Amino acid sequence: MKIKEFQAFSLLGIESAMKKHKEIIKLENVSRYYKFGDEIIKAVDNVSLTINKGDFVAIIGPSGSGKSTVMNLVGALDLATHGDIYLDGTNIEHLEESDLAVLRGKKIGFVFQIFNLIPTLTASENVMLPMIFQNIPSKKRKQKAKELLEKVGLEHRINHLPNELSGGERQRVAIARALANNPEVILADEPTGNLDSKRGKEIIEMFKALRDEGKTIIIVTHDLEIAKNADKIITLKDGKIIR
Repeated sequence: MKIKEFQAFSLLGIESAMKKHKEIIKLENVSRYYKFGDEIIKAVDNVSLTINKGDFVAIIGPSGSGKSTVMNLVGALDLATHGDIYLDGTNIEHLEESDLAVLRGKKIGFVFQIFNLIPTLTASENVMLPMIFQNIPSKKRKQKAKELLEKVGLEHRINHLPNELSGGERQRVAIARALANNPEVILADEPTGNLDSKRGKEIIEMFKALRDEGKTIIIVTHDLEIAKNADKIITLKDGKIIR
């Protein structure tokens, strides 16, 4: 290999590594408190963490530990009582709700335990839904939905309603929908909770494949065996990171 070719190859490798380790999410001294009468509930208490682009992160902890609250904060579905949250360099705590909605639509894809599919819409129509809110033309929406359903192995289920699909198939539709606007971050709240072990493993393998494509994957789970598939595990207890 010539010197110039080697230098170019080396620079490409360095650039790839830098992209891989670029900060995508950062929480600085973040707290989320709720008031019930005279009592203050510290759902998240002074949490700081950094997640890099391309990370596969599992957030674990007992019920009431603050897992879902952290997920909602990272996903800009809730705002912190104290502290700062950065998404791809933007402090989301300083944005108006309309700007937050735009940011969510472009940067984040959500996958929920109960799938949250619209029962009267086909698999294809469910996947197209997020694209409507981004004003993507109808023809492009249909083509993208077809491609995504093929990607998750459901090309034969495009025109089926959710009640005509198995639990694993519905979760795969939900993942395809989460990818509709090509987000950088996928947030999944107990994504295997309603699936048997075989289907759960299939979903985790799908997340690993998305991680390998450069997506940042964050899952909330109570299942340690599922969490072990992640590159990093964050353990919460009483609203604090303990490991």
